[in-house]
Amino acid sequence: MQHDLTVIDLIRHGEPVGGVLIRGQKDDPLSEAGWRQMRKAVDGQRPWQRIIASPLLRCADFAYELGEKLNIPVTLETALREIGFGEWEGVDPATLYRNCPEAIDRFWADPVANPPPGGEPFTRFQARVSGALDAIISHYTGKHLLVVAHGGVIRLIIAQVLGMPASNIFRMDVPYAAVSRIVVEQGRARLSFHGGSF
Repeated sequence: MQHDLTVIDLIRHGEPVGGVLIRGQKDDPLSEAGWRQMRKAVDGQRPWQRIIASPLLRCADFAYELGEKLNIPVTLETALREIGFGEWEGVDPATLYRNCPEAIDRFWADPVANPPPGGEPFTRFQARVSGALDAIISHYTGKHLLVVAHGGVIRLIIAQVLGMPASNIFRMDVPYAAVSRIVVEQGRARLSFHGGSF
């Protein structure tokens, strides 16, 4: 690998305890299925020099397990937490669609203009994730990293790399334990692959 080539593998956490919810910063750990998804996703892979993870349990617990197994350092980065969904935290989508269908439709269509009630402003979420990505690229130039994060965080990182409007991020699928790769070379970031496996 060339010295100035930085490779950032992004992996979304697996299924958390409690199943499909608008989870945001609700700190549920991985379910047994989620652990299986994550272990399968990285099975046989050992290229990383450091793991950087959201401090929420569904990311951090797996990062620490993998770091110990591979004997590589783990850093928790608070700026990689998922967006805060305010009043929608911990609610299942079916309930939201029954109670406030227009509000949730507007959010998925354009989260920048239509934040959840009491939720983190999307511009603040975007700024902290963008800052985290810039810091990771700056501090770990020439390294191969694994970033364990959330669907919204990964969508924003990919949107930044592609120059895509943040309002369109929910047009992108990011399944549990899916892997995407960002490559940074001579200061230019590109998406190498998205949403698959190693």
